[in-house]
Amino acid sequence: MQRYDIVSTTILGLLLLTSSSASPWGAIGHRIVGRIAEQHLSAEARQQLQALLGPESLAQVSTWLDEIRADPAWNHAAPWHYVNIGDDETYETAPKNPGGDVVEALQRFTTVLRDPQASQQDKVVALKFLVHFVGDIHQPLHVGRRDDQGGNLIQVRWFGEPSNLHKVWDEQLIEAEKLSFSEFAAFLAPPTAAEVVTWQQSTVLAWVREAMHLRPQVYDIGDGQLGYPYRFKQMPTVKERLLRAGVRLAGLLNTMFAAR
Repeated sequence: MQRYDIVSTTILGLLLLTSSSASPWGAIGHRIVGRIAEQHLSAEARQQLQALLGPESLAQVSTWLDEIRADPAWNHAAPWHYVNIGDDETYETAPKNPGGDVVEALQRFTTVLRDPQASQQDKVVALKFLVHFVGDIHQPLHVGRRDDQGGNLIQVRWFGEPSNLHKVWDEQLIEAEKLSFSEFAAFLAPPTAAEVVTWQQSTVLAWVREAMHLRPQVYDIGDGQLGYPYRFKQMPTVKERLLRAGVRLAGLLNTMFAAR
């Protein structure tokens, strides 16, 4: 068995003490993050990524985890998309899911990519996980409240149709723009040089705190009838979260693949 056998059967039977429907940013959102990251890669990182992924782009591989969701062999990866933290808790003090969480998964797959002894196959899988999870942790409800499963149990109506708050943030706010992922990424205002430096210097735990700080805004849903006012209020935040995710993903990859 390989050192980093990510699909090891030893973890398939883990009991998940907390649950959340781990539907991440929709495909468009993840591809936006991948496309933005591609725009901020160093030459060294770009070369190393091509060696791992061949002709596939970060935007393409960003949705790989969604494509394997129907395979029972990957059921153990479900809790890696999110982390549950109460309003009065921090990541450090919150109870930990024995199946892992998005913070732990990001650290683990970063370690695989940094390890010169890891196999090519393990690094490719780790990279696909990393690309996806950097996107996930920037969706505010993937750093969610335990009691409502990251907004999955908050029933709302989105332009008159039944939905839930998590789905609104995962997919429906982005889809309401009616843009392809490439158009959406192209239309975003580029970050300043100072923003790039600041965002890339922040830690994963700082990303967690950012998400928690947005909760009052995210949960400001009134009677649950969500439409144009909620969309107008939240879209700047959605765009900034996607932009930060892409820039930070590029920062991680640039650091890992820096010329030695």
